[in-house]
Amino acid sequence: MINSDLSKFADKKFGQNFLKDDFYLKQIIQSMPNDELKVVEIGPGLGDLTKELLHENNVIAFEVDKRLCEHLNNTFKKYKNEGRFELKCGDVLDNWEKESLIDEPYHLVANLPYYIATHIILEALRDKMCRSILVMVQKEVADKFSAEPKQKEFSALGVLASSVGEARNCFNVPPSAFVPPPKVTSAVLKITKNSSLDDDNFELFLKVAFSQPRKKLIKNLSFLEDIETLKNKFKKFGLDLNIRPHEVSTKQYRQIYETIKEINYERKQRKKRADQPKSS
Repeated sequence: MINSDLSKFADKKFGQNFLKDDFYLKQIIQSMPNDELKVVEIGPGLGDLTKELLHENNVIAFEVDKRLCEHLNNTFKKYKNEGRFELKCGDVLDNWEKESLIDEPYHLVANLPYYIATHIILEALRDKMCRSILVMVQKEVADKFSAEPKQKEFSALGVLASSVGEARNCFNVPPSAFVPPPKVTSAVLKITKNSSLDDDNFELFLKVAFSQPRKKLIKNLSFLEDIETLKNKFKKFGLDLNIRPHEVSTKQYRQIYETIKEINYERKQRKKRADQPKSS
């Protein structure tokens, strides 16, 4: 259990809520992939989960709070000397300026502050070295990433997650499991990857598709394509003209996107040819 004095370290600036309940710590460990890949832990805090992770895996941890870095270095000095624990003190997003967070395959584990959770998960979905994501987030965020088509929570985040693998909400965690307790219920989200996001334009396309979730999808996409062309595409892919964004499958979004991408490419080529000086 967490030392009651150390629990006072929680800093609102970093959105810190320390998981104190051993039951949920063990549940997280049981949800981990069973292999020997290195584990990257973001926001180890007081090190309660880190201690459990080190029983089976080598760990690289990223901690932004300098006070906690000192505590973690002291707590895991033995593992550090053995080469099984490495602590990077600083903002993990600064390290993601490179193509991958580390230069070898890894599993990501984190108790993420709510204000930055979505950003970090998307970075991990793009990271080609990241094989899986197991994160504690606000339940609302977990529901969006793990939702299925036709569920009201299904959004661009659900499309992106299902584009690269399988996402599921493993279990919920009540506020009472944390020090200090957050105001909302948390959940542990697991995304098992079989590929990585590699097309920024597809992400932009989804932002347009879900820009007004309650509107018809064809209305949202009219920002990219004229209505008549879209009607033909919807007919080709078996989509009702009145369908809403959350009712369309990931496969169908991919199909629509590929045709829009092709047409946009053709337009650019025509414009390029038109702009070229004519020979006399």
